[in-house]
Amino acid sequence: MLLLLCLGCAAGAAVYLANQDSDPDPGAASVTTSPTGVATSSPASTSSSCTATSTSAGPDIKAVGPPDFDGAPRAGKATMRITTNRGDITIAMDRAATPCTVASFQHLAAKRFFDGTSCHRLVTEGIFVLQCGDPSGTGRGGPDYQFGDENLAGATYTRGVVAMANAGAGTNGSQFFIVFRDSTLSPAYTPFGTVTAGLDIVEQIAAGGHDASSTAGGGQPKIPLTFETVTVD
Repeated sequence: MLLLLCLGCAAGAAVYLANQDSDPDPGAASVTTSPTGVATSSPASTSSSCTATSTSAGPDIKAVGPPDFDGAPRAGKATMRITTNRGDITIAMDRAATPCTVASFQHLAAKRFFDGTSCHRLVTEGIFVLQCGDPSGTGRGGPDYQFGDENLAGATYTRGVVAMANAGAGTNGSQFFIVFRDSTLSPAYTPFGTVTAGLDIVEQIAAGGHDASSTAGGGQPKIPLTFETVTVD
């Protein structure tokens, strides 16, 4: 049975993740998924210029301006540290694989974009993800820019992978999801990191369940997870 789930609704558009055990639902939007894991030596596979495009202003959009994508490093490692109300989560990232994505997170963290935000969507059926990064908490929020996909070739989404939620190709913003159980997804969502500490926190949130408030599947986590501070170095 096909399960279509709206993972992120950046700029008001829905993002669908499909359980690939059956053929696509002809009545639903079809979006594929991205690779699991972060490549450690290969260059970015989709976006090489890190070009930012502006998004429409709205109540769910937080204006911070685009990153300096031209100056984004194309080599080396980076670490995202998230202090939450339930403990710390650490995510390892590779600038060679996803230079645009890492540069964007570094920019947003420096602007304190994520401080005080809560993970707004938990999916425990078909796919197993906790979705975060929306300052509005609506699933439609993000920064006032978008950028292209990266690192999609051969992607798979296994436990601990962190990937971008989007509203279609080239619409990455600030929303991302953490995979807490191996998921079968097709490669359309930039996998940019791996949780190296704190995955047990995500699993605790998942064990608490959700309120089934999303018509696309999943809902608001019953156990809140709020970001207090986010840093990237």
